[in-house]
Amino acid sequence: MFLVRGSLVRKAIAVAVASALGACSTLPHYSQPQSAVPDHFASTPQPAAGWTVAAPADGEARGPWWTLFNDDELNHLEAQVDVSNQTVRKAVAQLEAARSMVDYQRAGYAPVVTAGASAQRYRTSQNVVHKGLAGHTVPDFSTGLAASWEPDLFGRVKNATVNARDNAQASEADLQSVRLSVATDLAIDYFDLRSLDRQKKLLDDTVTAYAAALRIVQQQLKDGAIDASAVAQAQTQLESTRTQDSDIDVQRAQLEHAIATLVGQPASSFSLPPKVETVALPQIPAGVPSQLLERRPDIAAAERRVAAANAQIGEARAAFYPNLTLSATAGLESSFFAPWLTASSLFWSLGSQIAGTLFDGGRRAAALNNASAQYDGTVADYRQTVLVAFQQVEDDLSSLNTLANEADSQQRATAAADLSLKLTTNRYQAGAVDYLNVVTAQTIALSNERAAEQIDARRIDASVQLLKALGGGWDRNALTDANATD
Repeated sequence: MFLVRGSLVRKAIAVAVASALGACSTLPHYSQPQSAVPDHFASTPQPAAGWTVAAPADGEARGPWWTLFNDDELNHLEAQVDVSNQTVRKAVAQLEAARSMVDYQRAGYAPVVTAGASAQRYRTSQNVVHKGLAGHTVPDFSTGLAASWEPDLFGRVKNATVNARDNAQASEADLQSVRLSVATDLAIDYFDLRSLDRQKKLLDDTVTAYAAALRIVQQQLKDGAIDASAVAQAQTQLESTRTQDSDIDVQRAQLEHAIATLVGQPASSFSLPPKVETVALPQIPAGVPSQLLERRPDIAAAERRVAAANAQIGEARAAFYPNLTLSATAGLESSFFAPWLTASSLFWSLGSQIAGTLFDGGRRAAALNNASAQYDGTVADYRQTVLVAFQQVEDDLSSLNTLANEADSQQRATAAADLSLKLTTNRYQAGAVDYLNVVTAQTIALSNERAAEQIDARRIDASVQLLKALGGGWDRNALTDANATD
């Protein structure tokens, strides 16, 4: 009875010790790094510029951000990015690799079971003394199972799993950053191409008008009403405009090729027909700066890497503690097949081993210092990412405000240039001025019309950049298992 009770006591003590050890955790407490966040954006645009400040409805679910521009062709192109863009596909592959590492590390919780079979013959030397098999040839046939398990007493497996999970979430946010960047590049190239289409239409119409004017002055020269200088001026203006018109074709072709690459198609087999409809600026709620911490995938990725670095400190700490390994083997072994499956051929073993490093010359301490330094580095990266995000939003808001004022001013300049051209043409027809004045007025009018179109294009580009800077409608709650613990 005493022996039985002693055995139970020893088992209870072993369980208690194992439970106490299992309660130990080497994972440092983690909290998201603090970063200075302003209360509002300094350059929040005024409603008169076509923008609104954040409203409660800003928290509602959004569709793809590019649909705000109401362009079906752009929507069709953007839909091809996830399917065909090679940069996005590489980021998807990197995410899958990161997720596989989570499964790899989590497998450390489970025991390792191996199975094997062997057949061999061996002979020992006849000259070996005190050995019963000296000089004999012995066949040996065996098969068996072996299992080993290392309880995660100090969180080594847990810390590695948390590290891998946080890195996988960072890779997921990286993928969203890549998608956002590629989609932004595509939208900017597309809208720039459409701006060139509108400029091309303007130049085509201008070339037609200048060609008609040249014919008129040529006829006037034949009639002796003017001298040859007017014809030369008209010819110069026409050819100069034709040069600008041809240059548009070069720029458009390059943008078309860039779009083809972004949607994963060969440039030689891709084309977009011209389209001259204007694009309306969408209303984009800027929100408050603190929302950037949830909306920007690059900020989320940086924060997840801080969490992963924190788990790496836990891994380095766990290396200071011993490892307990439980093992078991069982199988059949015999020198002949006949008795192989009998009970007498059975062999088995059970065992445990606890081992720890007593001296390593400071290697584990150095690894812990390295992990702590890497953590500090990731915190700095996170805070820098937040600062850059605020800068980008402020830059784009400021650009939109300034460009809105430029557009108003340029619209007045364009209207004035058109009026000047009309008045100068009337004076020329009345013989009050020579043709040089008409050429000058026409050049100024064309320059102002192109400038107005280019400012509109810059406003569209700035609105796209603002959508990107605000995260494109993404939210960090979309991260897989964002709040999961192991």
